[in-house]
Amino acid sequence: MNRDECLALDARDPLASLREEFVLTEGEIYLDGNSLGPVSRGAQRRIHEVVDHEWARGLIRSNNTAGWIDLPLNLGDRVAALLGAPSGAVLVADTLTFLLAKIIGGALDVQSDRHVVITDAVNFHSDLYIVEAMARRAGREITVKAIDRNTLDEHLDDDVALVMLTHVDFRTGEMLDLQGITSAVHAVGALMLWDFAHSTGAVPVNVEEAGVDFAAGCTYKYLNGGPGAPGFMYVAPRWQGVLTNPLPGWLGHARPFDFASHYESASGMRGFITSSPPVIALGALGGALETFERTSMAEIRVKSLALTDLFITLVEDALPGVFELVTPREHTRRGSQVALRHERGYGVVQALIERGVIGDFRAPDICRFGFAPLYLRYVDVFDAVEILVDVMMSGAHLDERFAVRLAVT
Repeated sequence: MNRDECLALDARDPLASLREEFVLTEGEIYLDGNSLGPVSRGAQRRIHEVVDHEWARGLIRSNNTAGWIDLPLNLGDRVAALLGAPSGAVLVADTLTFLLAKIIGGALDVQSDRHVVITDAVNFHSDLYIVEAMARRAGREITVKAIDRNTLDEHLDDDVALVMLTHVDFRTGEMLDLQGITSAVHAVGALMLWDFAHSTGAVPVNVEEAGVDFAAGCTYKYLNGGPGAPGFMYVAPRWQGVLTNPLPGWLGHARPFDFASHYESASGMRGFITSSPPVIALGALGGALETFERTSMAEIRVKSLALTDLFITLVEDALPGVFELVTPREHTRRGSQVALRHERGYGVVQALIERGVIGDFRAPDICRFGFAPLYLRYVDVFDAVEILVDVMMSGAHLDERFAVRLAVT
């Protein structure tokens, strides 16, 4: 495929108009939306509304008049639409790690006669840290098994309380079998918790169809909610009222403005609220979600696969044998990123960044590129590969400046 053919694809792309909803730097190709999405015009508008009107003029009254107090639930319903979840099953609050802690702690209480938690040995590190911490606080001896996820069936038995896996691997972009794994976990009476950090807004998921018990994710990647944006948690309706919040706070109380000394949980997802909602951050997310509400995850997925297919083909045609592709080729096993292995991967990414192609690096040797169909064009993919070829052929990635890594890679 040549550049003119890519331009032709862009001309008939049904998502093309959505690119105008994002603030993008001219001459820059942003392939790091799987780490931090760009600011949208909807987010900008909503932040200004919150700051200039609801806060500046409404002040404390905006808890009622602007609905601040209900933002975690109302935004939760909007995120639920991207998860195949029903209304009232998703909460937006806190950060992903805190939300995982709430779910893990609650699930271990429910499964009080079981003593094993299974997770993936190459899971994101915060997931590993928090599951170990919550296991230590369970009030009984809990064994955390960090396994090779491909051997999961060998570890499933009637002593497993909970399995926690990430749906799309943050390093490789491999996507796991949501429904198949959930069913296998349920077959031994265990509960299933999915981390959707690299799934939500990137690939279609349907938690009801898959029978998922619990899920959590962040909103600053593909959802473009902004740096440090709040996370979300899903609790299947059958577990609401059964699972309890191990980190209770006043706004999760059934009657928070009674200021009671003893905790009584509110019903539904409201009971998982711990503290006051970060209104400005939630405003940014609300504005960012407007773009998703102009399309569908099915349309996004079609373009995502086309973009990643194009990138893989162009790289392998232009630079045969230079990189090892670690992202699965099969569409059913691929998220919305492409990971390339190279022994000088950090230098490759830094040289690309200097030339306006923004990706990132994951130790020890992964060059990671995210493909967000809402704002990326086919011609961006073509141009990015052309620049990658120039970097590799010129040896720019070998510059001695790249021997020392920046704090954030």
